[in-house]
Amino acid sequence: MTTVSFEKVTRCYPGADRPAVDALHLDIADGEFLVLVGPSGCGKSTSLRMLAGLEDVDDGVIRIGDRDVTALPPKDRDIAMVFQNYALYPHMSVADNMGFALKVAGTPKDEIRRRVREAARILDLEPYLQRRPKALSGGQRQRVAMGRAIVREPQVFLMDEPLSNLDAKLRTQTRTQIAALQRRLGVTTVYVTHDQVEAMTMGDRVAVLKDGMLQQCAAPRTLYDAPANVFVASFIGSPTMNLKEVRMADEGVQLGGSHLPLPRRVRAAVAAEGGDRVVLGFRPEALETVAPDEPGLGMTVSMVEELGSEAYAYGTLQDDDGRGGGDSVLAGPGTGADVVARVDPRTPPRKGERITLRLRPDSTYFFSASTGERLPHA
Repeated sequence: MTTVSFEKVTRCYPGADRPAVDALHLDIADGEFLVLVGPSGCGKSTSLRMLAGLEDVDDGVIRIGDRDVTALPPKDRDIAMVFQNYALYPHMSVADNMGFALKVAGTPKDEIRRRVREAARILDLEPYLQRRPKALSGGQRQRVAMGRAIVREPQVFLMDEPLSNLDAKLRTQTRTQIAALQRRLGVTTVYVTHDQVEAMTMGDRVAVLKDGMLQQCAAPRTLYDAPANVFVASFIGSPTMNLKEVRMADEGVQLGGSHLPLPRRVRAAVAAEGGDRVVLGFRPEALETVAPDEPGLGMTVSMVEELGSEAYAYGTLQDDDGRGGGDSVLAGPGTGADVVARVDPRTPPRKGERITLRLRPDSTYFFSASTGERLPHA
């Protein structure tokens, strides 16, 4: 049984004003596919490299199974790593690339051939075993890198943004292959990516990092439905969750000229903090377009994003006087918008059009304006 544990692991680079990874505490189950995700500089690759033995650990303990590997060199950790740039030897054939680590380790030739053939069969690389990397496509090279890891039969696979050099279509195809392969092999896998779509579609669980600190680790659906804080709510989901800081009044808040009552537990939590503001969140799909004469939220459309099967309208909510209302915590990507709504892709609104939206009941989230933590409201 191969589990992986980070026990309050910290990495501080000399001269840095904060740790690259700050007291990371994370348990990864036997056979689990865990994805580390977050923006650039959040510490996800540093965490992976510490697990691989390529970075020093300044504090804490890393375990693989029952072994404390914190101070062990990479060769003694029984891990195999797949890098972003494939790292193949250009003068060697595919078969020699895949079997090179076994050759260095002194594995008998017959055993090397058996493992290479088996990995090539799993990865559909059998016709290419005698080719050199320059004669392969990007996706084929990445499969060779995967094969090199598979033949070692390690306890843990480590993958550092292995798809980032592939085009969009090939990324989609290859991530499906990697996820299926991992489930077939049942090897504990830690996978690093900055792409939250990749994380949500591949991982059994996803660990979200920010500024070196773990924000939340949960199943993809849980991250989407129950984000722990404003950062997770804004990072998970595409388009992002609408987040607006609003002031409480009359046991509710004003949004786009409409009064939304606040749950009792939210009011109590905000009062306990000694404030009168709360961050209101709602997903784009929580908004539905209604007839102009119906009650709802007025929005002036600034941009429409048409994606074929889906469409999203970006715009600014209007208050009762026709002015923009509310303080946006997050805005649309370069649009000057403060709200995004999913709309009918067959009849999307036009830029500059004013539409009326209704917020679906029980589709709102509330976060502390001071800490960013999600407030319970049920």
